[in-house]
Amino acid sequence: MNFSSALLLVGAPVAATLALWWASTGAVLYLDARDARTFGRTLAGASALALGALGLSFALAGQTTPLAAGLSFAAGLVCWAWQLVAFYTGFVTGPRKAPCEPGLRGFARFVEAARTGLHHEIASACGALALFALAYGRPNEVALWTYLILWAMHVSAKLNLFLGVPNHAEDLLPDHLGHLKSFMTHRPMNLLFPFSVTAAALIAFALARAAAQAAGSFEATADAMLATLMALAGLEHWFMVAPLDGNALWRFTQRDRTARARFRAGGERLKVFGDVT
Repeated sequence: MNFSSALLLVGAPVAATLALWWASTGAVLYLDARDARTFGRTLAGASALALGALGLSFALAGQTTPLAAGLSFAAGLVCWAWQLVAFYTGFVTGPRKAPCEPGLRGFARFVEAARTGLHHEIASACGALALFALAYGRPNEVALWTYLILWAMHVSAKLNLFLGVPNHAEDLLPDHLGHLKSFMTHRPMNLLFPFSVTAAALIAFALARAAAQAAGSFEATADAMLATLMALAGLEHWFMVAPLDGNALWRFTQRDRTARARFRAGGERLKVFGDVT
């Protein structure tokens, strides 16, 4: 295999992963920032797509072509996107929906923070089990590993927000999940963060090395896409501590919510003006 062929074999999956990661994240944020009256339709549509993705992952689990790897990766993304849509629209969150009490500390505070997303984590585990069952004993497990990477790094991000980081991207959090802010901590760093980013970097490096040394095009495509996804997940962690606005990549998705907030603010000003006059 010459250099240009090798570059195409690895470069195309990397570019596809970047595009799918950016587009899927933006789509979830856009849908969750819309009026709450649209959430039922949003979840219904996401559910239909997720069921299709599960079916696709099963159909492709026995195929070992670069196209099968790419489509399985997309199926794993869609399955994880359903979990995020269900959580951020408020349908699958947890039993606790109130802010943290000011005096709550230590393990008791962690327990209450966990209760805010308990049902979401159970649903995430069920999704992983479903993908595992569909791919068990078959050569194409790309959808499962895609989902597992996204789930693991999502849990890591939540733990880092709980333990303390400078940047919380609170403006991307839907209004109905505002109580989650009270469980976040502002600190320059926490003890978990170095382990999170180091693990992400090591796994991404191992996968990239496997892609470069892969014997076949399926393995090269799969490992390149998973390596890129892990590297992006690590980059999202760095956004939590870096002195820059990494979430500017998706802030355009919040236009609907920003417009509603301005409309409400204008109404409040008019009400105050009317009361004064």
